[in-house]
Amino acid sequence: ELGVPVIAVAQLNRGPEQRTDHKPMMADLRESGSLEQDADVIMLLHRPEAYEEDNRPGEADIIVAKHRNGSTGTIAVS
Repeated sequence: ELGVPVIAVAQLNRGPEQRTDHKPMMADLRESGSLEQDADVIMLLHRPEAYEEDNRPGEADIIVAKHRNGSTGTIAVS
């Protein structure tokens, strides 16, 4: 154990582009099997405005897709 937080950035596949709500899911992460297994927390960022200009401008959703020691859910931020 390192005893320090480690932050990694991962690329998504094209899954969100094919869904009507465009929200990313944990399964959209490339190499998601190892990420799902090893990560304590997985957070995804979704900006509805990127797909529809008038959809919640200036806002984003932080999707907590995995939290080993807590709850999951979506947090709206601006």
